[in-house]
Amino acid sequence: MRIAEYRITRYQFARDRIIGDSQVRIDAVHVAALELVGEDGQIGLGFVQSLFHPLPAQAEIVRVFEEEVWPGLVGQSPLALVHRVQRPRGGNRRLFGLPFEEALQVALWDLSAKQAGLPLHSLLGSRRKRVRAYASGLDFHLGDDEFQAFFAHADALGYRAFKIKVGHSDFDRDLSRLELLRKTVRPGASIMIDANEAWGAKEASVKLHKIHNLGYELLWVEDPILRHDFEGLRMLKAATPQTMINSGEYLDAAGKRLLMQAGATDMMNVHGQVTDVMRIGWLAAELGIPVTLGNTFLEIGVHMACALPEVEWLEYSFQNLNHLVDEPMAIVDGWIQAPERPGHGLVLSEGARRQWARPEVLPHDRLDRPPVDARTAL
Repeated sequence: MRIAEYRITRYQFARDRIIGDSQVRIDAVHVAALELVGEDGQIGLGFVQSLFHPLPAQAEIVRVFEEEVWPGLVGQSPLALVHRVQRPRGGNRRLFGLPFEEALQVALWDLSAKQAGLPLHSLLGSRRKRVRAYASGLDFHLGDDEFQAFFAHADALGYRAFKIKVGHSDFDRDLSRLELLRKTVRPGASIMIDANEAWGAKEASVKLHKIHNLGYELLWVEDPILRHDFEGLRMLKAATPQTMINSGEYLDAAGKRLLMQAGATDMMNVHGQVTDVMRIGWLAAELGIPVTLGNTFLEIGVHMACALPEVEWLEYSFQNLNHLVDEPMAIVDGWIQAPERPGHGLVLSEGARRQWARPEVLPHDRLDRPPVDARTAL
């Protein structure tokens, strides 16, 4: 089966809450669905995301795709493309003009698994069908009452692990948030914090020791310092035996490999590019380094999580995107289940396409807000 056609559908809508961390603030969704269609009519689905700025109009997205991407796809076998290895030489390997990279990997793997008649996690070699999910607030810009309401709701849904954002210029505010969380969620819950590179190495060590001395037990601290500061990360890893350092989120596949080989992290954070995640996951398995799945669009990462033996956790952040697909991933009592349908199991909703497609760029004050999914309503 070879790739014969494609469709691109542009979406733009307001988020149901402001999300972000110590570095960024986001209040809108800018995304386009990429559907690769095989000769037999089967569809591979991926999503082109722009976190901070609107994607261009749909016609321009199509123009860039036609020029930069489509010539390398049409008539090709998706299963051959997902396994293709390219060695960068000069300028022959570079980023596309729009962020198609992750969407392509996801869509091609979706189509490949359908071609094989298997759920994606089975094609990737899974021995299990579910993995633990932790509730992540992306909560830096929420007020204290909103913060408590969010995590109280997540606790009521059965989550047993929770990650909050830290890195405020006033460290007492970080400590206050930890105390609010402890009062809000069940006793014995696992707690993680994410500083999004807000600290320096020595500063992080001092603050993590203070957190520990105040009685807060952390499962991990995520991205405490700059991504390329391998020496600082090694120092921090040695200086804080009471918790684990979770890093690598902002590095590409080559950077993640160097980070692990430098012995500069306790855990490796990966996201949604399926081929890259599997290659890094295989190396992590050889080195005995745990892997965590950060946010992936509509939780597609559950397939990689089930296939990689080092993964114990997948991040879920209540981003209210479920209306885009017919049947989203199922999460029950803090466990996310990998679908048994062929491919990754997500099918673009035709109702959402009719209601939420936005071919032209809209100003922020004209963005509508989708209804909140009743299963995850805050």
